[in-house]
Amino acid sequence: MNMRNLILVTGGAGFIGSNFILQWIEQESSLVLNLDKLTYAGNPRNLESVAAHPAYRFQQGDIVDRDLVGSLLQRERPRAIVHFAAESHVDRSIHGPDDFVRTNVNGTFSLLEEARAYWSSLPEAERDTFRFLHVSTDEVYGSLGPDDAAFSETTPYAPNSPYSASKAASDHLVRAYHRTYGLPTLTTNCSNNYGPYQFPEKLIPLIVLNACGGKPLPVYGDGQNVRDWLYVEDHCRAIRIVLSEGRVGDTYNIGGCNEKKNLEIVDTICELLDELRPNDPVVPHRNLIAFVKDRPGHDRRYAMDTRKIERELHWRPKETFETGIRKTVNWYLQHEDWVQDVTSGGYRQWIAKHYST
Repeated sequence: MNMRNLILVTGGAGFIGSNFILQWIEQESSLVLNLDKLTYAGNPRNLESVAAHPAYRFQQGDIVDRDLVGSLLQRERPRAIVHFAAESHVDRSIHGPDDFVRTNVNGTFSLLEEARAYWSSLPEAERDTFRFLHVSTDEVYGSLGPDDAAFSETTPYAPNSPYSASKAASDHLVRAYHRTYGLPTLTTNCSNNYGPYQFPEKLIPLIVLNACGGKPLPVYGDGQNVRDWLYVEDHCRAIRIVLSEGRVGDTYNIGGCNEKKNLEIVDTICELLDELRPNDPVVPHRNLIAFVKDRPGHDRRYAMDTRKIERELHWRPKETFETGIRKTVNWYLQHEDWVQDVTSGGYRQWIAKHYST
């Protein structure tokens, strides 16, 4: 294994980042260095299966720490940076936007500055092959009406929450560093991800776990908000393809081609659990649905036009929503130890013990 053939992944202990690393180590030959701050949603136990793998290394740290990032780049000499690290929960951004601006805007800026300095110092051949891939979201485009065309890569930005505004700012910085400095960047904007290892504040794991425990299933507003649902392994495969084949400076929208109303999602999960867990405290599980006051500024509909990545890079999602949601529900049912660890906060003590500085 070529020790110089390494990629740096930021935020690799989070939901999408950890799925990406697991898939990368299974499918690729490059080493992976995971730089993660280990905030509440960063869980190294997601990566226990590869912790001792010769292709995997971990560094606890903050992307805002430019000295750390700069020294890592000079020491490890990655051929690419894949940037997942971000605060990502809209509700948290409404109640505490400071962390979102710090990580998503200032953190991306710090990473770009250190990447630019590192890239500029490389020999020409290595400069030509280096890539900075920035992972972003469909939420930067704002909200669609029921009959509006899906978001494309040229849709004007119109973010409506502190979270989406902070991600839009980071996207603009990445674009500017390509246009101004020539940094070889790639940007991906994805729709709602779901799958294994998702922190249970997000809709799908929250509904699964509450339903199993006989707790209310909170649905915002009238439950008619529409999202495009993308199975996380399909998303990770798309990122790998963009990294290897994407056109420098371009943006690629990644979606699951699965527009669903939130209430449909909840109903589907309830039907699966009626089948898989007929002895739960409350069955049918949909009797637990509880409509709650809508989120401020709640975008009505997201939809992704994925024709560019399909046409240029020949990527399409492999999972339908029906296959992906069954895999996901089964994963949570089969990983009760992980669920208990996350929901109890036990993993925080584990992190403190293993990663205290």
